[in-house]
Amino acid sequence: MGLFDMPLDKLRQYEGINPKPKDFDEYWSRSLNEMNSIDPNIELIPADFDSPVAKCYDLYFTGVKGARIYAKLLKPVNIEAPGPAIINFHGYSGSSGDWQHYLGYAASGFTVAALDCRGQGGLSEDKGGVLGNTLQGHIIRGLDDPNPDNLLFRDIFLDTAMLARIIMDMPFVDRNRVGATGGSQGGGLTIACASLVPEIKRLAPVFPFLSDYKRVWEMDLAKDAYVELQQYFRRFDPRHLRKEETFTKLGYIDIQHLADRIKGEVLMATGLMDTICPPSTQFAVYNKIKSKKEMVLYPDFGHESLPGFEDLKYQFMLGL
Repeated sequence: MGLFDMPLDKLRQYEGINPKPKDFDEYWSRSLNEMNSIDPNIELIPADFDSPVAKCYDLYFTGVKGARIYAKLLKPVNIEAPGPAIINFHGYSGSSGDWQHYLGYAASGFTVAALDCRGQGGLSEDKGGVLGNTLQGHIIRGLDDPNPDNLLFRDIFLDTAMLARIIMDMPFVDRNRVGATGGSQGGGLTIACASLVPEIKRLAPVFPFLSDYKRVWEMDLAKDAYVELQQYFRRFDPRHLRKEETFTKLGYIDIQHLADRIKGEVLMATGLMDTICPPSTQFAVYNKIKSKKEMVLYPDFGHESLPGFEDLKYQFMLGL
């Protein structure tokens, strides 16, 4: 194994460097209050996909700022009592993908929900309406708006929480047996969801994105998924006169600052050669989690398929 980040013993102690806004807790309390005040106006429409193991639906609900949000919903056939559920989150710019990807869990008795993030590759709506740049990048969307409530990822985090609440309230779901999972952006959203809805009992984030932005910048890795950070400074602050202000504002949507709210059991996977979401940024999250947790390390792997982890995750979720 090569080394481009910290040695493992340092990673296990690393606490992150991106600033946390002083009003962070108030910010998220206010945001959750806004979300809870919304009538989600849920629609369940039979999907154009058939399976012998699940009834499939297109689920729509209203999120913050009036956006209509989409998720796939798979309900196992022949449910006799409320059972477990798992919520899936996709990678950056993607979508919930194909139905068949979720059939294994449905066949095992899980209700499955898979979110399309607003404004990305799926069917969810992005209402826009922010001041400043809207070109190339959801991390920086709303960064120049005077109101930090207009950060786009704030709204996406709240969409994950609202979906979790909707699933927990379904009569065929045992609200005490709900898990969440996803990779990259999906890993970050898994952390955000389980932080904002601490009733999530098990979560399996894989190399989570959206953590410790300042560390990414200082490692000169503001490229690939984080390239919008570089573009932002080049376009709007080329002399870095507002560098600390910028990273502090990004702190509102830095998942490491939410992680200590998690109550559920965590199984997390990290590749130590990940140059997309550097290991230190992932450990900044993991080290702040106070609940029962385990990290599965892949020393020679980066931001890619991690052999065997899907099986480990499946066995983990069967414990719900």
